Amino acid sequence: LKICPDMLSTNNIKVTAIHLSCFLQVILVQVNPGEAFTIQRDDGQFQCITGPAQVPMMSPNGSVPQIYVPPGYVQQIIEENGVRRVLVLPQTEDLFFLFVFFSDSKASYCTEFSYTHPPHGRAAFAHRDERASKTYERLQKKLKERHGVGGGGGGGLALSKDSPPPSPQKSRGTPPSGGDLQNGLGGKGADEQAQPSTAVTALGKSPGRGKDTESGDIQARGASLSWVAPSQPEGDDEPKEGEEGPAEPSFTYEVSVSYSGKDGKYKMYVLCVFRVQAMCNCLQGVPSEPVSFTTLSCEPDGPSPPRKASGTKSSLVLQWKAPCDNGSKIQNYILQWDEGKGTGAFEQCYYGPQKQYRLTKLSTASRYYFRLAAKNDMGVSEFSDVVHIMTSCSVPAPPLSPELIQSGVTWLCVRWHRPAGSPKEDEISYVLEMEEEGSGYGFQASYDGDELSHTVRNLHRSTTYRFRVRTHKHTLIPIFRTIQPGCPCRLAVKGKPHPTSFRLTWDPPKDNGGSDVAKYVAELSEGLSGSSWNQVYNGSAMECVCGGLSPGCSYQARVHCISAGGESQLTEPLQVQTPPVPPGPCQPPRVVGKPKAREVRLRWAPPLVDGGSAVSSYSVEMFAPQVDEGWEVYQGSELDCTVGSLLPGRTYGFRLRAANKAGVSRRILSLLPVFGPCCAPPCNGAAVSEYRLEWGAAEGSMQMCYTGAALSHEMRGLLPATNYFCRVQAVNVAGVGPFSDAVLCQTPCSVPAPVSSVHTLREGEDEEDEEARPLLYSSSTCLGLRWEAPCDHGSEIMSYLIDLGERQPILTGPVTKYIIQNLHPDTTYRIRIQALNSLGAGPFSHTFKLKTKPLPPLPPRLECTASSHQTLRLKWGDGPAKAQPTDSLQYHLQMEDKNGRFISLYKGPCHTHKVQRLNESTSYAFRIQAFNEAGEGPFSTVYTFTTPRSPPAPLKAPRVERVDESCEVSWETLPPMKGDPVIYCLQSMQGNSEFKQIYKGSATSYQLPNLSSFTEYRFRVCAIRQCQDAPEIIGPYSSTVILLPPRVDTPGVSGATGSKAAEAQKPNRSLTDEQFSFLIIALLAVTSILIAVAIQYFVIE
Repeated sequence: LKICPDMLSTNNIKVTAIHLSCFLQVILVQVNPGEAFTIQRDDGQFQCITGPAQVPMMSPNGSVPQIYVPPGYVQQIIEENGVRRVLVLPQTEDLFFLFVFFSDSKASYCTEFSYTHPPHGRAAFAHRDERASKTYERLQKKLKERHGVGGGGGGGLALSKDSPPPSPQKSRGTPPSGGDLQNGLGGKGADEQAQPSTAVTALGKSPGRGKDTESGDIQARGASLSWVAPSQPEGDDEPKEGEEGPAEPSFTYEVSVSYSGKDGKYKMYVLCVFRVQAMCNCLQGVPSEPVSFTTLSCEPDGPSPPRKASGTKSSLVLQWKAPCDNGSKIQNYILQWDEGKGTGAFEQCYYGPQKQYRLTKLSTASRYYFRLAAKNDMGVSEFSDVVHIMTSCSVPAPPLSPELIQSGVTWLCVRWHRPAGSPKEDEISYVLEMEEEGSGYGFQASYDGDELSHTVRNLHRSTTYRFRVRTHKHTLIPIFRTIQPGCPCRLAVKGKPHPTSFRLTWDPPKDNGGSDVAKYVAELSEGLSGSSWNQVYNGSAMECVCGGLSPGCSYQARVHCISAGGESQLTEPLQVQTPPVPPGPCQPPRVVGKPKAREVRLRWAPPLVDGGSAVSSYSVEMFAPQVDEGWEVYQGSELDCTVGSLLPGRTYGFRLRAANKAGVSRRILSLLPVFGPCCAPPCNGAAVSEYRLEWGAAEGSMQMCYTGAALSHEMRGLLPATNYFCRVQAVNVAGVGPFSDAVLCQTPCSVPAPVSSVHTLREGEDEEDEEARPLLYSSSTCLGLRWEAPCDHGSEIMSYLIDLGERQPILTGPVTKYIIQNLHPDTTYRIRIQALNSLGAGPFSHTFKLKTKPLPPLPPRLECTASSHQTLRLKWGDGPAKAQPTDSLQYHLQMEDKNGRFISLYKGPCHTHKVQRLNESTSYAFRIQAFNEAGEGPFSTVYTFTTPRSPPAPLKAPRVERVDESCEVSWETLPPMKGDPVIYCLQSMQGNSEFKQIYKGSATSYQLPNLSSFTEYRFRVCAIRQCQDAPEIIGPYSSTVILLPPRVDTPGVSGATGSKAAEAQKPNRSLTDEQFSFLIIALLAVTSILIAVAIQYFVIE
């Protein structure tokens, strides 16, 4: 920091240092009102900040930056409430302070302090404001409390009356621990950092050389130094009367240090020597006398992490080196570990002066975390970095050959299996190596980890690679990598294109990528823009027919192929033009206006289908009824004409045809009666009074439909495209005249009739047409519709329109079955259908409500709740174990057999199932599926559960025989269980004590010596299965056998014979379980017989 002279007026500048960490500080520069603070930035520009303000500045090295003050001012460092403040105050006497820190880092620390003296004659505290006065009084008060009035510690002299206030000195009690200081700053945060005070000492004057240097507060990593400026000898260059005194010379000071450390590596408990030297105008004074002192000792430095010296499968030997003791001998080391739990919590496992430790009873191939600390008389050092060390494991067997799972254009996915017989708790790492054919580099590692599959990327196409996987041995397998095939060749049209179809053909690709082409996909786009493409073929053949096209239209076709390596590029689009066809049938002509007696005006509409070519002309032919041949009355491009030279009251037929460059459309016959002012029949002497009109669909079954004097009648309610017959007769006063000849009339064609009924497709109906059924058909998202074709009214039905309400209508072909896809599950839809022909759209059918089924249920999570060596109890879902009558959700449980096929185990609503008759220590794969009324849901992922090893069978009660003062216990022998040996454990209980183990081994008998003659003994035995890669399995204990103490005869019994005495001396043998059971059965039988005899005697008789 540099404070410019124009920054200061009567007030002072306050710089506050706030500690954020041991290497970062924020310096707050307080600018008072009416003052300015100038900062020189990194780009060289100056920035002026006016007060009142607090300017935050960062200190990256963790120390208060050097502040260059203008002449006449001095900086003082004080500490209040853990915050260091640097005050810039006016100066009256040359007094300097320096605080030296010792660093533990390798970088050297240069201590240098420079200051320029202000000229004499400046009044001390000439412009001191209220804040500066309060600060001065507070400093004087603190100084008096610590040093006493009129004296100072450390041999210092009393301060003069006009001297500036010295820096406050911190209490010189017990120095802070060296473990709390790092590089002169607190290692535990700003609140706990130790801030040494500045010592103020007034030394004797030595003209011409710097004043002596004195050390103040001495700590483990720092010390406080102070000195005074040199003074001129009295009487030299005294000013004469009337002359001004010479200017005060400017001094700079250089502090030199000598220490026992080397290369900037400062240590605790070090002898240091300091001296100070004054310089003025490039002239150096004589250095002061050196001052030496010794820093204090502190706790040791943090040690290095322990290392593994040796180890086995169940033990580790750790060693470590002693760190720097910092002046106090290391007494003990503290070693902590996480006990292999991996939770980050450490427990102490060793405390002592040794530099190595052996840990035993560890798990095989397990990871353990350790950390170390050292302790001396001053305290405990910081812990070292955490290091993880693993115990040894057995060398794994070589893995099996890798397999190719999937291949792509530039990648291969390779899988391998865990070595057979390796324990599941062992962590095995694998190294996958790859060799490119013809590269000459051999096998190179492409993966190193514990996964069982890896995808190798950035490979070359059409190249052979070989892979091998190793733990400590290699296995080889050549793998030929498949890649993306090339696009098919020579796409062309086979034969001539038809108006509605053409046949595409192509050749296989020249480069199939190393694998055969599985199928070809042909796509077609209408028009030349190529904006939308539709798939028209998917199969293995190399030709296809593109049908359902429009005549006279342009199409673009393209083909690509698919193999195991992926999809090929698309071929260049092939443009195909379908030939046009004659126009479609025209609508029947209609009469314009009222027909006249001898002429009629006709008008018609262009055909709905032009056949791919514009209509060039129309032709109208007229013919009389019951006459096959007609004559042309009009030909041209207009849409109307007038036909003359007709006879009144006759019916004429007209045929209309349209023509384009492809041909002429088929004729449409229309019978139009020309009524006009018909001529009345001859009256034969009496006027005609009325006419009678008969009308019918057949010539022989006509009915009277009109009677009156009018010469015309309009018929209503007729059917479109239907033939009708009519005849008329006249009536006068003389009687009824004969009928006229029957006239044939045909009504014109019309739009189709409405669809009468709509039904959903049944399960059997949608399976009849496999091609029409979509691949991903689901009753939850699809609706299958079936309807009856309505009457076409003389024009063939071309398509149907299915209206779904809010959704976009669906246009189908001339079919009566259709499956609607992409619907919402469990949703009701309102559906109506409309038929369309060449004349237009017919009316909609009635609205039908159809509902999609809900989605099939997802599979539940499968768990194993209990297991034995022959059974597994499986549970799924959250419902009860027993099914409820209202449960609609059911489950299907399957297990994988030896051939890799899944067989059904259970199908029902329960949530648990017990699988029995399994083999011990065997893994079984299961999967489960849920289904309900909506259908069968997907299968779950495959779950694998393993049965445990079976325990040994229970042994029969052991046999015990007393031999003098000992007894021999023997038991039956069990054969080995699947190669695992069986040992036995014999336990004994003496009196009322607990059972204790007296023997464990493979023998089938044991002799127990030194038996007590007055104690009862109980024995039991069990078998133990010793597994090779698992803990021992203890079987159930046998029944207990009691050994009673021997009976002793009393001296008074003298009349007993020798045989009785011998029998009394024999030990009582306890009954076995079989004997005890037989005795109970005999007692029950005798009791039953006695009860039956009593009932027979007392009750019946």
